[in-house]
Amino acid sequence: MESTTEKNIATFTHLSLLTQYFIPFGNYIFPIILWSTKKEESEFVDHHGKQVLNFQLSLLLYSLVLIMIAIPSFLISAFRNVSFESLVHHNDITLSNFNLEDNIALLTVGLICVLIFGLLKVAEFFLIIYASIKTSNGEKYSYPITIPFIK
Repeated sequence: MESTTEKNIATFTHLSLLTQYFIPFGNYIFPIILWSTKKEESEFVDHHGKQVLNFQLSLLLYSLVLIMIAIPSFLISAFRNVSFESLVHHNDITLSNFNLEDNIALLTVGLICVLIFGLLKVAEFFLIIYASIKTSNGEKYSYPITIPFIK
């Protein structure tokens, strides 16, 4: 049976992920601080600290992959019809003969990546709240779609 202090620290470890909306990298800094203070003393806090950090690292990895797909697909579709010869001589970019039909596949891939990224961020918010509620009730919670980087 976990003590109230352990439940509170584990719950605040989950809730500290919400600091990402106010403080850059707060979703990494504050959970690490909370987790490292009690990880040796409590298996409950250690479990939840690892879950929080693994979840954030997994989301970072997924986001980077989506960005690495979306940005090139938008750039390739935008600059496919740019004449770089005129760019060097006239210092301006003209999109001549831009045809949406030729670029629809790349634009669709880019838009799907942006949509998946948005859905990940919405899911992240609600999963943080759900995990906090479960943790405050003394249950061990594991986030879905999480890669176990820290074991």
